[in-house]
Amino acid sequence: MFSVLICDDSLVARKQAAKCLPEGWEVSVHFARNGEEGLQALEQNKGQLLLLDLNMPVLDGYGVLEQIQQRNLDTQVIVISGDIQPEAHKRVKQLGALAFLEKPVSADVLKNTLTELGILQPDGEQERPRIQNLAPEIRDCYQEITNIAMGQAGDHLARILNVFVKLPIPNVNLIEVSELHMMLQDIEEKDSVSGICQGFLGAGVSGEALFILSDSSFGDVANILNIHEEVDDRLQLELLMDIASILIGSCLNGLGEQMDLSFSQGHPIVLGQHRSVSELIATNKDKWRPTLAIELSYGLEGYDVHCDLILMFTEDSMKTMNYKLSHLLEEI
Repeated sequence: MFSVLICDDSLVARKQAAKCLPEGWEVSVHFARNGEEGLQALEQNKGQLLLLDLNMPVLDGYGVLEQIQQRNLDTQVIVISGDIQPEAHKRVKQLGALAFLEKPVSADVLKNTLTELGILQPDGEQERPRIQNLAPEIRDCYQEITNIAMGQAGDHLARILNVFVKLPIPNVNLIEVSELHMMLQDIEEKDSVSGICQGFLGAGVSGEALFILSDSSFGDVANILNIHEEVDDRLQLELLMDIASILIGSCLNGLGEQMDLSFSQGHPIVLGQHRSVSELIATNKDKWRPTLAIELSYGLEGYDVHCDLILMFTEDSMKTMNYKLSHLLEEI
């Protein structure tokens, strides 16, 4: 069941916000009296949607938004506050809030906001989006914005390394974690790999980037960069992090610019070095869920360098992304 967390230090405000939730919306409602309690509840998966006050003791709403980004917590945030300063609106949006509503919120305003954001369906029922159910126009839109973002990332890498980057055709699918290895079958059959993952978060959109580099690529990468020292595990990890940072950051920036989103990135986590793709996935599959996955396979012309970047978006994120892509289509 969809869960809603109402975080406010005022008992009256918590009750008032709860009463404004749409009638007939089947949700589990949880409450927190301050930011710390709110974060604890989010860590326990008690808030797919967070209705957040700003002025609270212990930890205020701004601190909660910052922690959500730092911890890469999977929640969608609507701020409900009496602080109507323009700067407050600006700050919460920069910190990832989907909307800012003025206290006391009304049932109609909250329902309309939930519907506009795609969190609430018009009939009040939640639907789990599926990529195969998308209109062809939306599917094409995913493909096209990825093409543009991918090109920007390839250009960035090409300028840094002074090489020609072979750009792939993006592979866009809704997959189960068990299907990840199928996306990476070609590299699975050829080589051992090293990989990292990095969480990212925007307004209503969250996910993880999985970056995998063939172990056989490290020698050529070092030659391109004129590195003459021994390419040991330490240096390989440094090269892995550097290339991943370039591609992940550039791709997310490119997607964000087109969908009017600003992504923040968590700290990269090493999944493993010199292992098979299956081993990397098996070790970390518990943290991944069914997801919209965009796969990009890069190569460098004239060099034996191959890497895969998979951007994995949560299914909840598709509500926001589909909404934004629909508006992009309307503007064409």
